[in-house]
Amino acid sequence: MIFLFEKIGREALWFLETAGRMGTFFALTFVSIFKPPYKISPVVRQIHFIGARSVFVILFTGTFTGMVLGLQGYYTLNKFGSVGFLGSAVALSLIRELGPVLTALMVIGRAGSAICAEVGIMRNSEQIDALECMAIDPYKYLMAPKLLAGVIVLPLLTALFDVIGILGGWLVGIGLFDVNEGAYFQGMYSSVGWADIRMGLVKSLIFGLLLVWIAAAKGYALHLERSGGFGAEGVSRVTTDAVVLSSVAVLVWDYLISALLL
Repeated sequence: MIFLFEKIGREALWFLETAGRMGTFFALTFVSIFKPPYKISPVVRQIHFIGARSVFVILFTGTFTGMVLGLQGYYTLNKFGSVGFLGSAVALSLIRELGPVLTALMVIGRAGSAICAEVGIMRNSEQIDALECMAIDPYKYLMAPKLLAGVIVLPLLTALFDVIGILGGWLVGIGLFDVNEGAYFQGMYSSVGWADIRMGLVKSLIFGLLLVWIAAAKGYALHLERSGGFGAEGVSRVTTDAVVLSSVAVLVWDYLISALLL
């Protein structure tokens, strides 16, 4: 029984230590954004890496998500004689929920894992220690551009996902099932309001913050992770943990934001 309580206490202390370490990492990174010197080129490079190089996967995923929504939406609405609301169903599903969530999950898989592995390898090979020895703030030099780029890029990728998804739903509804094109767009125009767009925007901003924060923090604290350690195996394990934790955080915060804004 004593060993059980010891294990519970050890796990609780480890959880609190990890939460405090990640909170400190976020605070130092956020504060470093406002410290001079202000350089645009590192942020632009991260915008290209996180955003521009994710465009193809966003277009591909958004197209087929919209097509599936059009297919399933038509099948469901046709039972109730409400096919004219297909545009509303597709647009609201994408703008409020699927657009921000699926965009964040795709970016986590493509860029979040790479961010964690990059920072983890730099920590593993003592490059971050070398920066500190040269009096270069690693939070300002490495982390701040990534965090700022994530917050800028996710809303743009989400908007792109929404637009291409709506066109995918239009392609299936009008091209495959001969739904009236005017009813498709008119239903979308009359049902989508600023509150729906605001919810998708808030979600994408928070998801961009979460995925960069968690990925970079897990890589930065590689030498402190129980499942990590040094070497290639440690980097791979911590990268896997970062992807899983980021994905779970996106889904949890998706519910919390929806509950607060509805």
